[in-house]
Amino acid sequence: MKEKFNILTTTAVPLSIENIDTDQIIPARFLKATTREGFGENLFRDWRFESDNTPKNFVLNDDRYSGKVLVAGKNFGCGSSREHAAWAIADYGFRVVVSSFFADIFRNNALNNGILPVVISDTDLQQLLKSVTADPKTTVTVDLPAQTISAGGWSAKFDINPYKKDCLMNGYDDIDYLLSLRDEIRVFDHAH
Repeated sequence: MKEKFNILTTTAVPLSIENIDTDQIIPARFLKATTREGFGENLFRDWRFESDNTPKNFVLNDDRYSGKVLVAGKNFGCGSSREHAAWAIADYGFRVVVSSFFADIFRNNALNNGILPVVISDTDLQQLLKSVTADPKTTVTVDLPAQTISAGGWSAKFDINPYKKDCLMNGYDDIDYLLSLRDEIRVFDHAH
């Protein structure tokens, strides 16, 4: 079981770059491990550090920004279908990624790894990015049961597959979900 997701209120990290692909999220040279731990330290590695490990001027290196919500530009998670990208985001500590569009495979990998991908309109995304960038102390509330995201006086609704919503709210992966139905499955089995 994973950590349950209900309502999250936290500060956010603005990353207003569009078309962030999975190789930028976690470069291919770090894909040697087969467990999910340890990928967070290399999240956006080539954007965060020089080849000699000197920190670059990048938002994840800016102490003003922190939190469990990553607010990213349009078309997040495009490129190759590596689940390691979701592992790196989760291992770094993000629970939510907000964008106006996600690549389908990344969105599914995120949901399967306990990360909520929140899709909002381009206009709402720009407003949220502007608010978080201007004031790093801006708190963002993601209410999964109500399917809303808000910050200050701004609010937007988002859609999510009902099955994936149930899994996130209960901390289930696909197997946990099936196990939660074992009594119903037994009743069905005995009836047929």
